[in-house]
Amino acid sequence: MAKSSDIRTVKDPVFADLGLYEQVSGLYDGQWVAGEGRSRIAVHSPINGEWLADVAVAGDEDYDRMIERAWASFDEWSLVPAPKRGEIVRAIGDRLRAYVESLGLLVTLEVGKTPVEGKGEVQEMIDIADFAVGLSRQLYGMTIASERQDHRLYEQWHPYGVVGVITAFNFPCAVWSWNAFIAAVLGNVVVWKPSPNAALTAIATTNIVNDVLDEQGLPPLFFLAVDGAGEIGQLMSSDSRLPLLSFTGSVRTGREVAAKVGERLGRSILELGGNNAAIVTPDADMEIALRGVAFGALATAAQRCTTTRRLILHESLSGSFLPRLVEAYGSVRVGSPLKPDVLVGPLINKTAVDSYSSAIGRAEAAGGQVRDCYNQYRERCA
Repeated sequence: MAKSSDIRTVKDPVFADLGLYEQVSGLYDGQWVAGEGRSRIAVHSPINGEWLADVAVAGDEDYDRMIERAWASFDEWSLVPAPKRGEIVRAIGDRLRAYVESLGLLVTLEVGKTPVEGKGEVQEMIDIADFAVGLSRQLYGMTIASERQDHRLYEQWHPYGVVGVITAFNFPCAVWSWNAFIAAVLGNVVVWKPSPNAALTAIATTNIVNDVLDEQGLPPLFFLAVDGAGEIGQLMSSDSRLPLLSFTGSVRTGREVAAKVGERLGRSILELGGNNAAIVTPDADMEIALRGVAFGALATAAQRCTTTRRLILHESLSGSFLPRLVEAYGSVRVGSPLKPDVLVGPLINKTAVDSYSSAIGRAEAAGGQVRDCYNQYRERCA
């Protein structure tokens, strides 16, 4: 487990570079709303449980004001030509390049990803910004012949308006950018409800991207509301002023979101949990298969929607492939992601630890055998 001094050594320069404080606001409705008198949530690092900051959360009374301001921004932003919108997103991507190190380390501190994964998350935001820039000049539409003389029909794409994005802790900023930057070049404004387990990353990201808009004299496009127990997410699901809602999270919550959005004839984008299997056959490249199965199951401490949960192995390979897989698992370093060569960091919180332990218990009760290489995970999660 990392010492408090290890966390502080990383935290202090990261907070300074990102403009974060130990008491911060989680509500951006065109400006950062003061946290005095608001409920707060404490953010702790899953690495060792150390307190990082307190975040003042948004309340029901803030929501309507935020949505109204988002629609006011849309009225202005939607009139900007798409290629010009692309230039703004390009500037945002360039600004993010200056924060790859510090924002990536914040991801490590807050959700326990390794520094390589944390920086990779920020790089994904940069990459999608570059993609969105190209898309801003590719909003094509067909021209269709008309039976009326001197007339023609053509397609023209229009933005939805204000769209909602609800994200999970495991990809605390990349998933938001996949939605937000594409939405922005199309002329939309985005309201973001992040996981409270990744509130600081969301706050820092929102600060960076809106600073670019302020410098350009543009209205705010990326609104933020951190909540404590999903209250804002429930409002977003039921709000007809959000014609499109993107949700990333569990299948159970995804069903609830889809039902609420569907009741009001809205549209939803759902990225939910998976039950992914790797299938290895005798004609597979065993080296690639071994690395793929191991990394797929271990990355982000197995907290991805794409995590490999099952291995379907041809019976002829059980004597050769399984021992090597067990050996690979046994060689992996588990612990603080701030330490060199650690591949598997912590689970996000005690609820995740309990769920993991319960799953192992159910597997054993059903006759499954737990290999020795899993003991280190159990010990570190206890």
